[in-house]
Amino acid sequence: MLVLVAPGQGAQTPGFLTPWLELPGAADRIAAWSDAIGLDLAHYGTKADADEIRDTAVAQPLLVAAGLLSAAALGTETSAAAGAAGVVAGHSVGEFTAAALAGVLDDTAALRLVRSRGLAMAEAAAITPTGMSALLGGDPETTVAHLEKLGLTPANVNGAGQIVAAGTLEQLAALEADKPEGVRRVVALKVAGAFHTHHMAPAVATLEQAAKELSAAAPTTRYVSNKDGQVVTDGAEVVARLVGQVANPVRWDLCMETFQALGATALIEVCPGGTLTGLAKRALPGVATVALKTPDDLDAARTLIAEHAAV
Repeated sequence: MLVLVAPGQGAQTPGFLTPWLELPGAADRIAAWSDAIGLDLAHYGTKADADEIRDTAVAQPLLVAAGLLSAAALGTETSAAAGAAGVVAGHSVGEFTAAALAGVLDDTAALRLVRSRGLAMAEAAAITPTGMSALLGGDPETTVAHLEKLGLTPANVNGAGQIVAAGTLEQLAALEADKPEGVRRVVALKVAGAFHTHHMAPAVATLEQAAKELSAAAPTTRYVSNKDGQVVTDGAEVVARLVGQVANPVRWDLCMETFQALGATALIEVCPGGTLTGLAKRALPGVATVALKTPDDLDAARTLIAEHAAV
């Protein structure tokens, strides 16, 4: 059983979209999406520097566009790759990519909603200086208790020995000086704010309004939610979760537990892949993985599809 996953913010790097735009029809597709959302995706994916693509309002639609573009390159249609998968899921903003892959939203609708999300979260992040830091190693229960003592939120519980803390810059500085027992490293992430915490509450209201204009279809492939790792079968519920998840923790650990329970044998991470396949290698031993970083990875992914696709 094949799982198709999409990464979240922080996976982007300068110029990562460049080789993908050389594929037939890719530049035209990116240009159409850029016009639809009022953002030059080609520029930000090829010429912008690290600081420019760190901007939440830019990074989020850029990541979703890249994910959809790379998934489409696996077959003649974006839906072809998802149809071969038994499960789709995304980490944080990657859930929008997954929702489009599952047929809940069309590509343009997903990009318009994620553009609204990025702008709203950037505005929320500007209210108070906040950030996120990854903690590597340690016992999850001990780590979470320590974070709560410092006033921090375990915003991403990623499994495989990784939890991401979020809060004010002062709280994160205190964490750096006072690591939880067993934690080897605390790594500041290149994000603009404390995502998936109460600091993002203002963005939820904005997204609720934007979502009212959408027509959501039932997923055509099993969709696993960040909220609780559960399969969601109703399109309106998927969209409601996309909206609320902005201010709630990502439970990627529970998503991976669901992949395992459903019998996952292979996992493909769409562009810019690497982060989620890294977690899967540690948490899902025996599951074959391919990360789509450049078009050079497409053949390996197609081989995986041929060997593990849903019947």
